[in-house]
This record gives sequence, C-alpha cells and structure tokens, in this order.
Amino acid sequence: MPRSKSSARWLKEHFDDAYVKRAQAEGMRSRAAFKLEELLERDRLLKPGMIVVDLGAAPGGWSQLVRRKLDEGGRVIALDILPMQGIGGVEFIEGDFREDAALEALQARLNGTKADLVLCDMAPNISGIETADQARAMHLAELALDFARNWLKPGGSFLVKLFQGAGFDDYLRGLRADFARVTLRKPKASRARSREVYALASRLCEGASR
Repeated sequence: MPRSKSSARWLKEHFDDAYVKRAQAEGMRSRAAFKLEELLERDRLLKPGMIVVDLGAAPGGWSQLVRRKLDEGGRVIALDILPMQGIGGVEFIEGDFREDAALEALQARLNGTKADLVLCDMAPNISGIETADQARAMHLAELALDFARNWLKPGGSFLVKLFQGAGFDDYLRGLRADFARVTLRKPKASRARSREVYALASRLCEGASR
C-alpha cells in the first residue's frame, strides 16, 4: 500500500531531523533525550545520589540520559505501558499508570523512600479527535501530579509534559498551589508546530495538598 503524502512528509522530516541524527550518532534511544538534556542543564535539576522517577519512559531516552548524568550513584525508576529494552542501572516497571497495579508496583519499588525528581513525558495514543486527546493527556498529567504530591520529598521537583488546550490553565494553578516556583519551558528539540510544553514545578511545599 503506498504511503499517504502526510506520512511520507513525516518520514522525510523525521530522518532529516538534526536531533534524530544526533541521537543515532550518540547512541541515544530517542531525540526526546535532548529536550530533557536542555532542561536539566538550564535548571540544574540533577544532583549526585538523587532518586528519579521517569513516568512514560519508553523507549528509554530520558532514563538513559539521567542514568548517564547520575554516574553510579542514585536510582532511576522508570515506568511505561510499553515494554522497554533494559538499561543498566535503571529499574523498569511495565504497567499502565492509569491502573492501581502499576502505581502499587512503583510504590513498592520506592518502599517508603521519596523521590527527589519526578519526570513525566506521558502522552495518550492520538485519536485525531482533539477534545478527546486533550482530555486524555490532561488525565495522565493529573495522575502524575497526584503521584508527585505524595512521593516527592519536600523541596523536590516535578517536570511534566503538557499540551496547551482545555484544562491547561487549571492544571497550572494546581501546580502553583503546591510548588514554590512553576515555569514553562519549550525546549529547542520540541517541534515548533507541536502544542507540547513542559511545566517545571520546583520546591514542593511542606503539606502540599494530597
């Protein structure tokens, strides 16, 4: 079956993409690693010995980058609904974060120890129905925020991918109620036409709403 014009255009854009080429050259699993790299460096989010939780981790670009930057110390715990090829030093849980079983497995892995940084690059499968896709994306972001409120150390940080649309402003208000500082970031590796932005919420307040 011949590819549609839009599919062929996407493939050409993908393989011509400078970040795709860089990821291949540097042995990174995805171009998304360079979004995170810019944010980590700009905001100095990583420190030796940190515990980092990566939600929506597959294919593993973010976990791979964090593991490299933490060297031998700290922990990286990754979760995704999709299988992910193992990464040395990364603890991976395959499960659907919308279901209790996945959350319980993640909590068991933490075993009462709270995280310093929660990363969330989760996104729903796109149906093409914008209102439904936005609602599903915001639901995942809400679940990630609930997790961060409960499992971040006081003073910890939360980085979450959001799509601008319905529910976006209310979500930011919720972040600002629980964190001392909230900033929006659009990394250079994010495609210009994408509605995605990253909200960085720093310094979880003591007694943040649970």
